[in-house]
Amino acid sequence: MDLVNTGGARDPRDLVIVFLDLSTFTLDARCTDDARLAEFVSDYYERVGRHASLAGGAVVKFIGDGALLVFSPARADDAIAALFALKHEVDAWLGREGWGSRLVVKVHSGTVIAGSFGGHGAGQDRFDVIGSEVNVAARLPTRSFAISPQAFRLLSPTGRRRFKKHTPPITYIPVEDRHPA
Repeated sequence: MDLVNTGGARDPRDLVIVFLDLSTFTLDARCTDDARLAEFVSDYYERVGRHASLAGGAVVKFIGDGALLVFSPARADDAIAALFALKHEVDAWLGREGWGSRLVVKVHSGTVIAGSFGGHGAGQDRFDVIGSEVNVAARLPTRSFAISPQAFRLLSPTGRRRFKKHTPPITYIPVEDRHPA
């Protein structure tokens, strides 16, 4: 399934929805000149795009240090593996750069309206995903890595062993994390 090529149509789709964000980005960015910051953000985008692509996912959009990604539910295990690898890589890179920021990963699954939005006829339309499930993903409470019960249920038994239940509200966090803070 091509996640982003909808031929201009909008339709309901079940997807794994991921929000990424760099914690304390604003504080770190204040200490970096604009040219270096632009290069830094470009490097970050490249890492995110590469890991998403390797798991069959797609970057819907970047907004500063934030990103919205989608994956096929059939590839939920691949998506989680890619997101763990991305978090490890980005956190290590940030540490080497002397930044205090870390990658925050929020994963949910549900039905969204996916397709082309905006500037029809002006060549400015773009793929996006819209709906309450996108908002659920964005609001998952974590400062590290969390997945919703809906995303957790998509995982194989092996994939599920990477997480433990955390409440309230219920999310699943990596086994090695003590708590989401």
